[in-house]
Amino acid sequence: MPSNEIKERLEYVKDKFRSLFNPQDPQKKKNALPPKAHFSIWYFLIVFLLFTFVQQYFLSRKVETIPYSRFKQYLAEGNVVKLTIAPEKISGTLKGKEKKPGQEFTTIRVNDPELVKDLDAQKVNYSGQYESKFLSGLLSWIIPIGIFFLIWRFAMKKMGPGMGVMSFSKSKAKLFAQSETKVTFADVAGIDEAKEELQEVVEFLSTPDKFQKLGGRIPKGVLLVGPPGTGKTLLARAVAGEAKVPFFSISGSEFVEMFVGVGAARVRDLFSQAAAQAPCIIFIDELDALGKARGVNVMGGHDEQEQTLNQLLVEMDGFETNKGVIIMAATNRPEILDPALLRPGRFDRQVLVDRPDINGREAILKIHSQNVRLGPDVDLRKIAGRTPGFVGADLANLINEAALLAARKSKEMVELADLDEAIDRVVGGLQKKTRVMNPQEKEIVAFHESGHAIVAESVEHADPVHKISIIPRGIAALGYTQQQPTEDRYLMTRSELLDRLAVFLGGRVAEELVFKEISTGAQNDLQRATDIARSMVAEYGMSDRLGLVTYERPRQSMFLPEGFSQSKTYSEEKAGQIDEEVARVIEEAHQRVQGILLERRKVLDDLAHLLSQQEIVQGEELRKMLSESKPGTGG
Repeated sequence: MPSNEIKERLEYVKDKFRSLFNPQDPQKKKNALPPKAHFSIWYFLIVFLLFTFVQQYFLSRKVETIPYSRFKQYLAEGNVVKLTIAPEKISGTLKGKEKKPGQEFTTIRVNDPELVKDLDAQKVNYSGQYESKFLSGLLSWIIPIGIFFLIWRFAMKKMGPGMGVMSFSKSKAKLFAQSETKVTFADVAGIDEAKEELQEVVEFLSTPDKFQKLGGRIPKGVLLVGPPGTGKTLLARAVAGEAKVPFFSISGSEFVEMFVGVGAARVRDLFSQAAAQAPCIIFIDELDALGKARGVNVMGGHDEQEQTLNQLLVEMDGFETNKGVIIMAATNRPEILDPALLRPGRFDRQVLVDRPDINGREAILKIHSQNVRLGPDVDLRKIAGRTPGFVGADLANLINEAALLAARKSKEMVELADLDEAIDRVVGGLQKKTRVMNPQEKEIVAFHESGHAIVAESVEHADPVHKISIIPRGIAALGYTQQQPTEDRYLMTRSELLDRLAVFLGGRVAEELVFKEISTGAQNDLQRATDIARSMVAEYGMSDRLGLVTYERPRQSMFLPEGFSQSKTYSEEKAGQIDEEVARVIEEAHQRVQGILLERRKVLDDLAHLLSQQEIVQGEELRKMLSESKPGTGG
């Protein structure tokens, strides 16, 4: 290649580098990234192989390996100039031509007693060589050890500084930077009261001087309490996103390991990292895995877990409130937490994240359906009314199931029928279209569900029927009667409980009237009816015979783990009276339901026949049948 062309290419490369790192252009200088110098084992291996290749083929003379017979031929012809005899090989040089050096060769040494005589006869300059085994043996150990060392260094570098052998004491908390926490209060709906409680935490992290100049002390810890799926973790991330601070997230079970002392060391490491990142938020999910009450396990406590909890208590005590670090935790079992965690100075504030009401459910549905194409017949207010007791996770799953159903049917948008089917799937389970019931069982299920539906529409305080189905769903449901509440309820009166008890007994009584026989299909109904009757008698004081006394303690206590048995606080005689009252309440409801179904017997037969044909009957059709009938005449 001409020298002028090489100069031109070098100048072109220099111009490219000047355009990337031009000190005269501040914008380019700002955007340009300095080169990072880092070592990789692959770079070393590539350079080593290139160096070996160049040395082997360009810098060193080539040595030809020849058979021993050809060596003897060269020796007989007088072409061998110089020879070195080693224990296992023979190497030498052949005569060159026109003052050029001869070709070097090597051959395997064989047992030839005449070799020395032939060399003396040809007057070849030869010498012996002693081959030392020490260097080869040493290299056979050093080279594999060096390769394993390089591989270990490379693996440790890829794993990071916190993944070595001594990394057990390092905290496993995930750190979300300020730019990574993109969740805000706008992404949280249905828990407005909890958001208002946490606004103060956001204000402290954003403007701490506003509180410190008045001598106020921000709560050191905030405990989010609520059922699973209500959005406790989402709410904690929203606080970090609103305050624009780093967010440490860790589960309570990640502190405890098989080695003693590891959990306490991880707690110390977590708080030291948080102090370096202040202001920030530490979020401990599932706190009950770490903070169970100490000394209540009758089988003996777990020392490692108690040490970890003790270290957490110490760190929260020694944590200065002016450092700008807020500790947040979430649990759905606050009754088993250690009382030392809940005292002032640790988790000062407890925020209830409860199940959303109908307005909250509608707001949650709007958030989760933002990226879903809904049909014009979809009314999210009605969907919210049909999903009482659903939490945010349930509603998100509902929207997702409806979208999957619509996509499976190749629809352009999600329609009301898809959401209706999704509600049935979430509440009752997967529809079992392939399960074949014999005609007798199908008839029993049809009359059973018809009994539930007719009683629900006949009593005053029951929720209206939305749908009746005899299609099997879930594990054991052969049919179901779906009722739609008109509003959210937080209190139940005695009349409402008795009406609900009557609805549960409607299926069993319908079987008795029609078939003069009973089946096992009412097992779950009887269990729920018994629970209502026993609660009315023993807990709510709704029995005239037993008076205004409650005979049942709370099923859970803060100081006792779940399932710990408690002794009764009443006599055996009183227990017998409670059982008698429970039986009386259920028997009165039984007689009441019999009277209702006898009056509506024709509607019962017609509805069961319609169900056997269609398998699904809507609530409007049932109400039409009841309005056309004449109560009291059997029709």
